[in-house]
Amino acid sequence: MPNLKDLKNRISSVKSTRKITKAMQMVAAAKLRRAQEAAENSRPYQERFNAVLGGLAASVGSSDSAPLLLRGTGEDKVQLLVVMTSERGLCGGFNTNIVKLAKQHAQKLIAEGKTVKILTVGKKGREQMKRDYQSNMISHVDLSEVKRLGYDNAKDIATDLLARFDVGEFDVATIFYSEFQSVISQIPTALQVIPARYDAPEGQEAAAIADYDYEPDQDQILTDLLPRGVATQIFAALLENGASEQGARMSAMDNATRNAGDMIEDLTVEYNRSRQAVITNELIEIISGAEAL
Repeated sequence: MPNLKDLKNRISSVKSTRKITKAMQMVAAAKLRRAQEAAENSRPYQERFNAVLGGLAASVGSSDSAPLLLRGTGEDKVQLLVVMTSERGLCGGFNTNIVKLAKQHAQKLIAEGKTVKILTVGKKGREQMKRDYQSNMISHVDLSEVKRLGYDNAKDIATDLLARFDVGEFDVATIFYSEFQSVISQIPTALQVIPARYDAPEGQEAAAIADYDYEPDQDQILTDLLPRGVATQIFAALLENGASEQGARMSAMDNATRNAGDMIEDLTVEYNRSRQAVITNELIEIISGAEAL
């Protein structure tokens, strides 16, 4: 049985840990509100942007005159996986779930005889991916010094991807991130961004787009909009990741705080029992000594 001093020190240590996890939970809750608003506010723009590009892409089709970003290279031998995770831990399974999806995708491609290249965004994803795929990793984007994510961060990543695509480093690029649903639900998602995939709009929206006359022609407009579309998709993924990270951290710290409270109760009970046993032994010794006299 541990002595009283060890138990007392452990109780004090767990109480200090509980204060830290409670503070981190409150900070995550405050950050989650802003991150969730940013992610939700970006969705209408992204949906409308994708609808417009979907209508344009449907009218152009996959003809030779279509932009390269839309029709692709015609092959899928070299695949680039962009794994987007957080720079910090203590957020439950947020990073692990994204990396797990990326690894499953990489294993499937390698089994099919494809060449896999990996670009990571966020330190936690890099640490996990390099354990199994260090030879496949070609670059890393560090966002640890970024205080607040903005479109410029996504544009820089998109510019790098487009430059690599232009020189023929890969045929297909897929981003991996976590889509925010709620504090307790974040869905790991894989989205192909190069060549671009845009579904044609349906119903009245499709008819409205079809009635537009474009100046300059649709091919030139697509040539200008498709790179912006890649940046927009990456920016939306970063915002979704930001909200998912804070939601996962808030949930993880809440669970940690509760577990610390349960541990303190158990240790307190053990401390009281040990203290009572010590007192009982001392009383027995005193009584035995008195009887011996």
